[in-house]
Amino acid sequence: MSYRLAIFDFDGTLADSLPFLLSVFNRIADEHGFRRIDPAQVDSLRHYGTRDMMRHVGMPAWKLPLAAASFKTLMRENAGRVALFPEIDAVLRELARGDITLTIVSSNAEDNVRQVLGPELAALISQYECGMSIFGKTARIRKVLKRASVAPSSALYIGDQATDADAARRAGVAFAAVHWGYAPIEALRKVDPEHEFDLPASLAAISTLQAKRAAQQ
Repeated sequence: MSYRLAIFDFDGTLADSLPFLLSVFNRIADEHGFRRIDPAQVDSLRHYGTRDMMRHVGMPAWKLPLAAASFKTLMRENAGRVALFPEIDAVLRELARGDITLTIVSSNAEDNVRQVLGPELAALISQYECGMSIFGKTARIRKVLKRASVAPSSALYIGDQATDADAARRAGVAFAAVHWGYAPIEALRKVDPEHEFDLPASLAAISTLQAKRAAQQ
């Protein structure tokens, strides 16, 4: 059985937004009173999980929504500085021409996602579930499944962080890890993704993959 529904994360999966995040992180840290990061440490910090990163910079959980809101606002004001990864536009068109339904579940704001995609690509996405906490994606994945009338075993969540894998597994959906996102693939392999994609162009293979039931349901 092949996958019928592709659920994409956005930042670090479709959009190359890490450089922008790094350019504004210390400004957000100053605004909300947690520690700055040293640019020289970025490569090692990419191996940190989200909660580990929050502890590293001294960000309590209650400040996460505030910091996320600041990031969304800054991205809205600077959307021209964020682009899709190479070949993502072609891949989305190719998948849309086939039998794959395309959806996005992202903690970023829907208007930011649509602006970076542009009108043509945005119209290919059948559902947007956006703006939740990075730890709140499971309920949105389930919502997408229900609206699409697709069983969890026929859906694939594609993302770049361990929190994406956790959300997918809790929803009973298989997880595919990308090699080019926020977290390095070595870190993502620790969560045993059902599939990996080494290049953005390789996402076109979603239409031919055999569905694998997620390990946890």
